[in-house]
Amino acid sequence: MYQSRRNFIKSGLALAGASLASHQLFSFAKGEGQLGIQLYTVREAMGKDVLGSLKKISSMGYKNVEHANYKERKFYGFAPAEFKKILADMGMKMPSGHTVLAKNHWDDSKKDFTDAWKYTVDDAAIAGQHYVVSPWLDESIYQTEDSLLHFMDVFNKSGELCAKSGMKFGYHNHHFEFAKKVNGKILYDLILDNTDPKLVVQQLDTGNLFNAGVKAIDIVKKFPGRFEMMHVKDEVASSKPGEEEKYESAVLGKGIAQVKEVIDLGKKAGTKQFIVEQEAYQGKDPFDCAKEDFDVMKKWGY
Repeated sequence: MYQSRRNFIKSGLALAGASLASHQLFSFAKGEGQLGIQLYTVREAMGKDVLGSLKKISSMGYKNVEHANYKERKFYGFAPAEFKKILADMGMKMPSGHTVLAKNHWDDSKKDFTDAWKYTVDDAAIAGQHYVVSPWLDESIYQTEDSLLHFMDVFNKSGELCAKSGMKFGYHNHHFEFAKKVNGKILYDLILDNTDPKLVVQQLDTGNLFNAGVKAIDIVKKFPGRFEMMHVKDEVASSKPGEEEKYESAVLGKGIAQVKEVIDLGKKAGTKQFIVEQEAYQGKDPFDCAKEDFDVMKKWGY
């Protein structure tokens, strides 16, 4: 049954050497393996058969994956070094991954991160990641402008922590960041205005914001050069009328998100990583959708 990424993340809330990692990040920034897939696209299959699912993804031509499952210091049940080897044996890498940076990961009394977040960063480096991306903000964080700005400082500090292992910290949007205002200011504007671009990468999801009545093309123009990463996602009218979200993702090029225009503009402005993610399938098999998405991206020159 279809479950939105937003609800999935909400329900889930309840060290490689720095020089080597820096070299890997520099190589990636130059353009190596810019196209990838968020494994949430095939989440049900990954939950049943990790190795078989990864083999299917590899056979399609994908060389990079982004995880959405890090629990108890394991990726999909595998230790970081082991998961890295599994991917390498299939000709793939994991440049980025999604793990929520939550309020309880920062200890105000010590002015430091908890061990849980430090382990998250360490394990990401061991697994070969270049980016540690947080895909959610708990509502309590943006109840007031002061509380939000305090946590944006934590974001910047996470960027400093990731940099010690040659990585970057990033944030991935949904739609609430564009629908919510804090002290009369759009939440997403506050996030970008109060995070250091050198420390906090923005991973723009080209589809999610449609549910806030916003177009990605306008955001890319509003914040030129701020999106080092993109989630490449198209949108169509929701197949579940009456639900909160009026739009759902679809095969690239089939919807209304102007995806090619967005990613082309992003690329010109410095976007380095383009990650396919599809969460709804309109009756198709998720793997078939993933392959169609790959073929479209290749046709578009990615």
